[in-house]
Amino acid sequence: MLSVAVAALHERQPERLWPLLTAALPGLCGGETLVYKLDDWSERAGTVGTSPGVAAEFDRLGEEDMGILRAGFPFAHHYASGPDRSPLTARRAAGRAWSSSRTARLIDDVMDMDHVLAIPLPGTSNPITGCMVYRSGTDFTDDHLRIAGQMQPLLSAVEQQRQLLEHWQRSARPGGAAGSAQEAAESCALTPRETTVLLLLADALTAAAIGRRLGISDRTVHKHVENIYRKLGTRDRISTVLRAQRLGLIPAPSLPR
Repeated sequence: MLSVAVAALHERQPERLWPLLTAALPGLCGGETLVYKLDDWSERAGTVGTSPGVAAEFDRLGEEDMGILRAGFPFAHHYASGPDRSPLTARRAAGRAWSSSRTARLIDDVMDMDHVLAIPLPGTSNPITGCMVYRSGTDFTDDHLRIAGQMQPLLSAVEQQRQLLEHWQRSARPGGAAGSAQEAAESCALTPRETTVLLLLADALTAAAIGRRLGISDRTVHKHVENIYRKLGTRDRISTVLRAQRLGLIPAPSLPR
């Protein structure tokens, strides 16, 4: 799990973060493949990403079948009904109704799988996002659920990293020169994690607020900040933000018209 976290937090391309996880996470909690949903667990819409082994099968599904998968039976109703975000299997959530459901029949046809384990991202409310792990044979065990629960902070941190990197790429250099911002970060030897901390520094967040946002301790935040100061040759927040703006690492404030 630690190696997955290290690899994910050193990835500069946000679109590669979740595909990177899909190769490693299923096996950690007793599964065989994984589907992740980053926006909306509903029939109406929702980005669905899959493990490479089942991507081709998903590409052949029609809108009706994709709607069944996006609906997330029985998890969408379960998690929407209260604040609990503990990992849960479909059989425990739906009981005997799971085996005869349209969702169970569909995943059996598409993936030859029998059981699903939902791992929602902690703290999400509307929409509820996260991933689902699939396996054949017997249902997931209590140990699998416990390990899935231990993964949740990692998944949340990776998703927060993805969102911040996407925001950085959109805003660092107006006019579509996101590559220039990435090149500037690389030339300063800033890691992707340090880049996201720098972005939050520019938003005037305290170390405690940055830690809460990224799911890390204040001490870790201060360590990242020290590294940023050293790499940019600065000594305080204001000079760091100004230098980062001059280098094109973060967007400069818009001038009033």
